[in-house]
Amino acid sequence: MSEENLTRVTSRDNALLKELRKLTQDPGAYRKLGRVWLEGDHLCRAALVRGWQPDQAVFAESFWPQARAEWGAVAHRHVAVADALWAGISPLDSPAPMGFVMSLPPPVAIDPLAPTVVLDRLQDAGNVGSILRSAAAFGFRQVIALKGTAALWAPKVLRAGMGAHFGLHLLEGAADPDLEALQVPLIVTSSHHGELLQRQALPWPCAWVMGHEGQGVSTALNARAQVSVRIGQPGGEESLNVAAAAAICLHASAAARAD
Repeated sequence: MSEENLTRVTSRDNALLKELRKLTQDPGAYRKLGRVWLEGDHLCRAALVRGWQPDQAVFAESFWPQARAEWGAVAHRHVAVADALWAGISPLDSPAPMGFVMSLPPPVAIDPLAPTVVLDRLQDAGNVGSILRSAAAFGFRQVIALKGTAALWAPKVLRAGMGAHFGLHLLEGAADPDLEALQVPLIVTSSHHGELLQRQALPWPCAWVMGHEGQGVSTALNARAQVSVRIGQPGGEESLNVAAAAAICLHASAAARAD
């Protein structure tokens, strides 16, 4: 790549920097702008492996000389940002020296037969990202986020997902009636009700519903579920973190499928 094809940014008022600050500081900004910011080489590599094409590859100016050989032909546009301005892009204490600007994927319809995870008003971005990672790991390729769930493409969710986003069929802002499109059994979890997970025959494919951190799965979804399970906790704790519970449940489904 020649230097002629590289844009250098030296002004804090540059339009790209303004956009990046919005994307990193406002969890829902991507919905308005139609683009997301992937910070760090791990997320960038994960996107490329899945066939995603960045609109722009952005680098700290001091990092560009060593990045040029590997990253110099990956995007439609390459940008080097003055080091003095770079720290203002990221909210992290130790910002990564590069990132991609990606177009947000277009909305998709529910796949009625896909192994699915339904997120029912989960609030914590770390929990949401962790569940996306577990979904991808255990063969659940569709995630439906009901209204009230943390923004799926928010920076904290992206970081917690560790690249899982790029291999998943993601739907946001769904309402309970939208789940009628699913033709797979709904499974709900509870701390105190339902058959113990290890004793329950688990259908495949299925849709696991993971509920709000404090309130759990809504009454309406509990009523619609075909299967209800609980995770035994012989240590005596009242409940599990929802991301931990999701990992256990999704792994149980994957293990039962493999038997």
